[in-house]
Amino acid sequence: MDSDPSRPGQALRLLTENFGKLEPHNQNKMEGLLQDKKLHLVLDLDRTLLSTTLLESMTSEEEYLKRRAKPDVSKGKGSLFILKKIYKDDMVTKLRPFVRKFLKVASKMYVLHIYTMGNRSYALAIVNILDPRREYIKGIIISRDDVITKKNEKTLDVIPGPESAILILDDNEKVWRKHNRNLIIMEQYNYFRSSFRKSKSKFKSYSEMKSDESATEGNLATVLKVLKKIHYMFFDESNRDKLIDRDVRQVYKSVQNEVLKGCKILFLMNFLIDNPKNHPRLWNMANRLGATCSTEYDPSVTHVVSRDFGTRGSRWAVKEKKILVHPRWLEAAYIMWKKQPEEDFPVTQTMKAYHPHFIKQMFTLLVFEEVKKLFSQNHDGFDEKMKRSYGTLLIFLSTYWFDFKLEKLGK
Repeated sequence: MDSDPSRPGQALRLLTENFGKLEPHNQNKMEGLLQDKKLHLVLDLDRTLLSTTLLESMTSEEEYLKRRAKPDVSKGKGSLFILKKIYKDDMVTKLRPFVRKFLKVASKMYVLHIYTMGNRSYALAIVNILDPRREYIKGIIISRDDVITKKNEKTLDVIPGPESAILILDDNEKVWRKHNRNLIIMEQYNYFRSSFRKSKSKFKSYSEMKSDESATEGNLATVLKVLKKIHYMFFDESNRDKLIDRDVRQVYKSVQNEVLKGCKILFLMNFLIDNPKNHPRLWNMANRLGATCSTEYDPSVTHVVSRDFGTRGSRWAVKEKKILVHPRWLEAAYIMWKKQPEEDFPVTQTMKAYHPHFIKQMFTLLVFEEVKKLFSQNHDGFDEKMKRSYGTLLIFLSTYWFDFKLEKLGK
């Protein structure tokens, strides 16, 4: 039998056989793992543990890195490496500060698995850099070559254990739609300039500034503290439940709920349609951090979240001496697992009534109101599907026409 672990799918099959899925006859293996006080931890690679770019994509301000990068990846030293012909072109990989210490400590509490959207050769090359002697990453290495799933989707079905004993670290929540209760969102580690090209950001990258994320106060160090706390609470001896009946997702939820416990947040986002419930990411983020969310002006509100200092809600916050903060305050608390100083996230921008983008928002909102009227009325020959299609087309054509007019005006 061919047992070459570098073949796509082969290492996954071999390691799965060693661990075993949680079938009745393999439950003893899972119980043994729990008796050893270990859980499963699935780790993403790119932008979570490291940052990678094509050698040819590096800017002139990043040229100095080519001289510093190490071609020998097998010694487990250094943080900047050249990967030769993993894909068609050479690449440069920069390890996130603190990553090796993170793996060493986390491996004492969790069986570490790797799950990447890169190909198998890339996955094995990166693991060889991170842990050349395989002292810490002893679980499965999963690449896009090993599993058949929908595009841009990851699954826990390939992890040898129940979902109640698995946590995930990944910067991309969209790929884990079916397993978001297991997911700990990581702040993206974007070391190279190429990471910002899609967003067209004007900010310089770490590489261009010749700086880096803090090893002691960065996201990996922060999350390691959280993982320690979750592990401690899961195996707390005062808990009378059997280990096999406990659920790490419940522990994770209780730890996260402590971050903004006691906060009641009034949302004033001034988005296209002024209802934050239509923007579930921030709303859900606040809920998961333990805050109470509201759209009602209420004396019990502690914080008002807004992008615009000139709105009625922002003025109400100042008058009633509520804490007015930018949405980034919420995002920072979510990433750092700690309530952030509100004064670091002030709301300073005032959107002028004649600003073209403000006018566009108001114009589109009026169109939306007309579409809602269409839905609420009965029209002969129009079923619900036709109404939706007509409404979508109306909004699209209206905003397209408005953009065209703005372009003509040179806005």
